[in-house]
Amino acid sequence: MNRAGHKIFYFCSTPHALFSAPLLAMPPPAHHTNDVAPMKVVGFTIIKNAILYDYPVVEAIQSVLPLCDDFVVSVGRSDDATLELIRGLGNPKIRIMETEWDLSKREGGEVLALETNKVINEMGKAFDWAFYIQADEVLHEQHIDAVREAMLQHRHHSEVDGLLFRYLHFYGSYDYIGTSSRWYSHEIRVFKPGRGVYSFRDAQGFRKANNEMLWVKEIDACIHHYGWVKPPEAMQEKQLNFNKLWHNDQWIEKHVGHAREFDYSNVDSLVRFTGTHPKVMQPRINAMNWTFDFDVSFSRLKPKDRVKGLLKRWFGWDLNYRNYKVLP
Repeated sequence: MNRAGHKIFYFCSTPHALFSAPLLAMPPPAHHTNDVAPMKVVGFTIIKNAILYDYPVVEAIQSVLPLCDDFVVSVGRSDDATLELIRGLGNPKIRIMETEWDLSKREGGEVLALETNKVINEMGKAFDWAFYIQADEVLHEQHIDAVREAMLQHRHHSEVDGLLFRYLHFYGSYDYIGTSSRWYSHEIRVFKPGRGVYSFRDAQGFRKANNEMLWVKEIDACIHHYGWVKPPEAMQEKQLNFNKLWHNDQWIEKHVGHAREFDYSNVDSLVRFTGTHPKVMQPRINAMNWTFDFDVSFSRLKPKDRVKGLLKRWFGWDLNYRNYKVLP
């Protein structure tokens, strides 16, 4: 048991980018060191009710393990066999941290940041990099070398706080990706622990010290986000329960309701995915037992989103909110 009172278990057993680069900000002064000690990387994720809501958390963990020396999985008390699922991985790199989610902190997804910060506080300062992968995100194996090279390249660049990844957001099935501004095009998934970095707001991104944005380098690597690809029944259950981490019961009643299946047709704009999926996802893709078809010529984009899309496509201007500063 650690100082915070959390139980720690140790296991010992035998596409082409669719989004343009963000605008660049002016960096702080650079300082370099020449330490030749081996690079150390810790990975981490948080999860609760993985089976009940069909999270590909096993695939998420497996996708980044080749980059990690250590991996912490924070498992919230669940209504299914999530803990046994993670224990079943049996990888000596994996540590399990059992926690109790404080659901009184549900407004704005605060509980997700609180749980993420428990892991950040637990991992300490002995690592050069921390790789945060959410339970519905998967790193494609074709990008592992690029991530490792970027870690090595910027390990001793003190002006670099983290690494920025492109995103592909799948929707409805494994064949379509979202293209509107509701889908964030980039996010930080690797950062340097020991700099006061903490999970920000609903755990999508990070800040450091006194609410400062992180200085990041964009790298040639992409995260596949599968949070909107589930059987319609499981997606409806996820919407009903997961939205409780952001909204009150009145909002849930009005916007989610009590339908048996989620209606995937209510989406603004999609394009067909023509790339490849990570190999760890292939069994899950093969087991898909529902159908979703979408006319990609159809669009519900609002005028402002159409203008944003044109400016991004023509001039590379990303006018969406960004919780980071990009180094040249």
